[in-house]
Amino acid sequence: MIIDTTFNVYSDAQGGDPDSTSPTLRLYHKILWSKSLPNGKTFELTDNKNGVYLYHKSELGEYFLGSDAITHSYKNHKRKLWITQQIQNEVNELFDTGSTIGAYTLFPNNRVDGTHSINQARGVDSLIDDRFDLTLECIRLFYLGQESPLYDTLLRYKNFFDLFESFNGYIRFFLLEDLVDENQKIKFYLPFDNFATNPTFSDIDEYLTYKNGVMNFIKSRNKRIETHALARFVSRGKIVT
Repeated sequence: MIIDTTFNVYSDAQGGDPDSTSPTLRLYHKILWSKSLPNGKTFELTDNKNGVYLYHKSELGEYFLGSDAITHSYKNHKRKLWITQQIQNEVNELFDTGSTIGAYTLFPNNRVDGTHSINQARGVDSLIDDRFDLTLECIRLFYLGQESPLYDTLLRYKNFFDLFESFNGYIRFFLLEDLVDENQKIKFYLPFDNFATNPTFSDIDEYLTYKNGVMNFIKSRNKRIETHALARFVSRGKIVT
């Protein structure tokens, strides 16, 4: 099966959140991320465990995984309506582009001792504000053993991040290379102040700078996903890892 990187995951989400209700998004995640880990072992995902989005259990461990949108237009954020309502066409363009597979990834979604999952924590933490560039910086720092706003949350899922052995392994596995530079530093959408202040938009120009960065990332990642998916399939549909 070929991954259609133009497919809008809202189109089969039955009016719900594509992260939980789009069967195509779920299938694409299962296909893309069932593959070899840096240690050479296969991370095979299944979708037949009752009540679980995607599941893996082997000598590697047991993992409960959920889809997460990693780009955000803030189209429906009440506190940002003052800016998004002024540039609705720009916001809608970002929303539509962010409705393709290149704007989604997997995170563990089982809650540990009643605490927030990664998806929840990065949404409610005001220093992250659902920005994936800032989330990825937290993940980079986690692999270095350094503190960040999401450190305690990521630590609860250390076994998941250990699967990829290093930040570079994580980046390569999930095809996130277009959000890091040659030195494995994050390409932030807006100037980064080391989590000193809450991220926000001061004016329309700043939102548009953010939008352009996110759009470029999604488009580049979609191309990377296309190339990766095509390379894994042969004429009889067998996966090449």
